[in-house]
Amino acid sequence: MRWDEQRVENDMRLPGVGDGTVVRTFDAPEAMGINFHEVRARSALNHVPGEGFGFSWTINPYRGCTHACVFCFARRTHSYLDLDAGRDFEREIVVKVNVPELVRAELARPSWRRDLVALGTNTDPYQWCESRYRMLPEILEALLAARTPVSVLTKSPLVMRDVEIFERFREAELKVSVNLSVPTLDERAWRATEPHTPSPAARLDAVAELRRRGIDSGILIAPLMPGINDSPEQVEPIVARAREAGATFLGGVALHLRGEVKDVFFGWLRAKRPDLVPEYERLYGRRAYMRPEDRKRTTRALRSWGTSRMRSDYVEGAKKPQPFVTRPGERAQGSLF
Repeated sequence: MRWDEQRVENDMRLPGVGDGTVVRTFDAPEAMGINFHEVRARSALNHVPGEGFGFSWTINPYRGCTHACVFCFARRTHSYLDLDAGRDFEREIVVKVNVPELVRAELARPSWRRDLVALGTNTDPYQWCESRYRMLPEILEALLAARTPVSVLTKSPLVMRDVEIFERFREAELKVSVNLSVPTLDERAWRATEPHTPSPAARLDAVAELRRRGIDSGILIAPLMPGINDSPEQVEPIVARAREAGATFLGGVALHLRGEVKDVFFGWLRAKRPDLVPEYERLYGRRAYMRPEDRKRTTRALRSWGTSRMRSDYVEGAKKPQPFVTRPGERAQGSLF
């Protein structure tokens, strides 16, 4: 078994995620009151149309996320399951237990072209339950065996559990990028907006260790939220830590609020930061994205430092990462946060 300290509650079937099996709970403080819906998915590799994201394929072993970030863009996908984007997104987690075997089968197809595969483009692949289900090592091993490059985005230093696999990607001269999202180091802002995430300082330490081991790793300061985490005093310490760690890239993008995410975020604002409600109503109104001039103002703390897209180019022969610089406020990474 991949897990222990577990309890099967009942049979259940969810729409749109494959064959339903059971709902499992864990006797652990991090999992109290959370249901894990174990399902057998029909496919693992998801094709991303277009060329605007820097990758063509994704793998998402989980739907929903116990990190409970109030701004998470993926909340809206829970409504496809007849679950709500608020508490259900945080408490009803879908676990696609057969993803490792599906990945192995799909990568073995003659049609597979070894395109870059991204992990962490929807919900966090290293959220708490991955410590019990342990699907990522098998997924990564399958990608490595198929000589398929990979990028990872997470908020959790749990990613360091698999660092030896990432080192083997590097040794095989396959592109590998392991990136950490760090919206803030301000403890009040962190606790308020990302209530169940690991320490931001621990995430920065993970970047430093990954770089020490020669693995491409960078920091995404996202989303930048006006009046919450966008002041220079809040952003510049992250930039300094990124430089100290030798981060491959540094990126930042302003908050966007699509669909049900806007309702969740505004509900949080009214409860926790009512002083900011008028400003956010001005900024967003009926829009999902800020106007360009407002985005520019929100990303001002990064302007003098430069930002980088989540990709690495390599100097021929030297294999040294070269950051790809982009303009502050550009929406190249809008799908991530």
